[in-house]
Amino acid sequence: MRAVLPIVLAVIVAATAAPAAGAIEVVGSEKLDARLREYRLRTPALPGPTTVRVLLPDGYAERPHRRYPVLYLLHGCCDSDVDGSQAWTTHGEAEQATAGKPLIVVMPAGGRGGLYSDWANAGSQGRPQWETYHVRQLIPWIDARFRTRAARAGRVIAGLSMGGFGAMKYAATYPDRFIAAASFSGAVDSNFADGAVHGVLPSFDGGDAGSVWGPRATSEIRWRSENPWDLAANLRPLTLTILTGNGEPGPLDAPGATPDPIEAGVRANSVSLHHRLTALGIAHRWDDYGPGTHTWPYWARDLRQTLPALLAVLRHPPRPPARVSYRSALPSYSVFGWRVAWHRGGLAFTRLVRASRRGFTLEGRGTAVVRTPAGFSRCPRVTVDGAAVSARADRRGRLAIRARTGSDGKARVRIRSGSGCR
Repeated sequence: MRAVLPIVLAVIVAATAAPAAGAIEVVGSEKLDARLREYRLRTPALPGPTTVRVLLPDGYAERPHRRYPVLYLLHGCCDSDVDGSQAWTTHGEAEQATAGKPLIVVMPAGGRGGLYSDWANAGSQGRPQWETYHVRQLIPWIDARFRTRAARAGRVIAGLSMGGFGAMKYAATYPDRFIAAASFSGAVDSNFADGAVHGVLPSFDGGDAGSVWGPRATSEIRWRSENPWDLAANLRPLTLTILTGNGEPGPLDAPGATPDPIEAGVRANSVSLHHRLTALGIAHRWDDYGPGTHTWPYWARDLRQTLPALLAVLRHPPRPPARVSYRSALPSYSVFGWRVAWHRGGLAFTRLVRASRRGFTLEGRGTAVVRTPAGFSRCPRVTVDGAAVSARADRRGRLAIRARTGSDGKARVRIRSGSGCR
C-alpha cells in the first residue's frame, strides 16, 4: 500500500491539474473599438487557429489597479456568416448590454457544432478538445492577461442554444470555477429524443453522431457523463438561470413569422433540466416565457434581463460550500480542493458525498484514493466503515485516504482530531 500510494497521488495530480496559460500562443490581435478586442490564438488542443473576443469595461485603462469579474459568454451552433467568437457582438448586442457595467466579457469560438467537449473521434481521443481549451487553457490565459478577479467568486458563464448546453455542462463539471450559470434556449439535456439533436450538431464541423462522445448505442455512459441533466446535482452551489420560448411567433418576431420547431425542441430540453433541478431541490430562476423563436432578438433580451442577477451575485459572492458533494463518471476528478482517483477502467458514475473536515462518503463500486484539501493535523484518527486506517498529512496538511466500498456500494470515512500515527 505505501509503495502504491505515491503513484496514485501522482496520477490524481496529473489528471486534475489545469495546464498553464502558456499552452496558448497569440498569433494576432486587433483593437476593434474602445472596448472590444479580438485575439487569434493557437493551442495544441485544437487543430488550427481560433479566435476569442474580449469586451473590456468602460474606463479599464484609466483604472490600472482595479480588478473585474468575468462573464464567459458562449455562442450557439451553425452560424455561417460569423466566427463563433463574433456572434454575441455581431448579433447579440453584448457590447450595448454591458456598457457601463464593471465586467469583462469573454466570447470564445467553440466550433460550429463542437458541443463544448473534447471530441472522442470515434474512440481516438483526438482533437478538437474544446473543453480542455476553454476551461484549462483559456481561463488561465485570460486571468494572466487581464485584470480579472481570478477566482470562482469572480467568474460566471452563460450561453445560447448549444452554448446553453456548454454553460451548464462546464458549470456542472467545474462548480468550483463559476458561481453562476445561465442558459438561453439551451439544448441542456442530451437524453432527450435519445440524443438526436446533439448527434446532428457535429456534422456542422465535419463530424458525425459519434464524433464527440462515440455512438450513442455503445457509448451512452460517455454521453451522460457530459450531460447537464445527469450532472445536475453538482449545480447546487451556483446561482442558476434557465430561459426558453415555446417556438410560437412572439413579440420580437417579424410579422408573418411561422412557428419554430428548433425552439420547441430545445424548450423540451430546458423543461427537462428544470424538472430535474426541482426534483433535487436546487433553486434556480425558471422563465418559460411563452411565444418566442430560436432567434437573436430573444437571446439579446435574455442577456439584458439576466445581467442584473449575474452582477448581483458577483457583488456578493457566496462562500464555497462547507460540505462538498459531486457526481462524475470520470475515474479521477478534483472539486473544491478534494481529489478522487478510482482504481478501475472505463467510465462509471460515482459520488463524493458531504465531504468536510469531519469526513465523507464515497458511493460507487471499487477502491478509490481521496486526497483532502490542506489544513488537516499531521496524524488524525481516520476510520473507513468503522475500521481504523493510517493516514499521515503532507506538509500542507493534505491527507491521502484509501477506501473500498462495501456491498452497499458505499464507504464511510470519518476524520477526527488526535494522534492516529502508528
